[in-house]
Amino acid sequence: MVDYFKYLLAFGILVGAQSSGELLLAEPHNAPDSTAVTVLFAGDIMQHTPQIAAAKINDSTYDYTLVFKYVKPIISSFDLAVANLEVTLAGTPFTGYPQFSAPDELAMAVKDAGFDVLCTANNHSCDRGDKGIIRTVETLESYGIPHTGTFTDSLDFKKNHPLIIQKNDINIALFNYTYGTNGLPFHYPAMVNLIDSARLESDLKAARKPGIDFIIVYFHWGQEYQSHPSRTQEEMAQLAFTLGADVVIGSHPHVLQRMEYFQPSDSTNGQLIVYSLGNYVSNQRDRFRDGGAMVSFTLSKDWSGYRVSDPHYHLTWVHTPFEEGKKQYYILPVTQFENDTTMDSASLSKMKLFSKDSRELFGKENRNVPEYFEKL
Repeated sequence: MVDYFKYLLAFGILVGAQSSGELLLAEPHNAPDSTAVTVLFAGDIMQHTPQIAAAKINDSTYDYTLVFKYVKPIISSFDLAVANLEVTLAGTPFTGYPQFSAPDELAMAVKDAGFDVLCTANNHSCDRGDKGIIRTVETLESYGIPHTGTFTDSLDFKKNHPLIIQKNDINIALFNYTYGTNGLPFHYPAMVNLIDSARLESDLKAARKPGIDFIIVYFHWGQEYQSHPSRTQEEMAQLAFTLGADVVIGSHPHVLQRMEYFQPSDSTNGQLIVYSLGNYVSNQRDRFRDGGAMVSFTLSKDWSGYRVSDPHYHLTWVHTPFEEGKKQYYILPVTQFENDTTMDSASLSKMKLFSKDSRELFGKENRNVPEYFEKL
């Protein structure tokens, strides 16, 4: 059964009465016969020191365009694309692990690649303190990149928590939380959303109101390098669904974890949980950590109801060839490159191992989330 309040609102049915007894009619919901938004989520965008060196053009200029060259057509084909920015844009000196600050050009390249929104609440949000939090948000604002998860002050928090995304007459409330900030504190006015069950309950209950069609929660959570979600992840995901979330996306473990899709029923619009999307781009080259996945799905509504549908995963792997005197970084769509004859044999072997490991994990543990293969 669809959300009854939304159903009534859509048809302008009686929803209440004034104290005088006069009947009140809701305005007809502005929904066409059928509309949909195609959505893509990617995992951790990181910048270790070798990646900064690879992007350096001169002492003051950096270029990350090539990093996204091969995935840009995929990203840009979706109505809405979201990723986790797991660095600060805190200015110089630019540094990698353990306290990240990437050049602003990274944000420019992410936007150019087709990403519409960045989530910024993660364990590295406080790597450069309060000033780093504030400058990161201000930089994203300057490039016109919508964001949520960290905030410059209470006004920014009120504006962007949740971030309300409007696409194709569909309104999405996006929340972003992190389990922590590596023990580094933040102080008002800077703010970072931390995972807390009581706060999650308050936030999601408030978001279930007329005009909001879908709720998506992006958690930065879990244990690093573990291919299976923890009990805490599972419990928090279930809590989010119980409170009205339609989609839950996870990041932080730096390896892939399972995805599960539950068809629409009498009580839900359909639910999708992705426990970890792994590394989208990083310098981590160990087995299981040298790639990740994007997940895509469709949010739709018509006069009969609201649906989450058509989930797929898209494997990606980070290729690091030595070109023009330095190591380069490319995010490769695995299905397009796993039989590439121009790639060196060592790299091709590593990519095939990553795809084998990933498909074995998802083949055993995914629920109704198949791999996407382009239709010829």
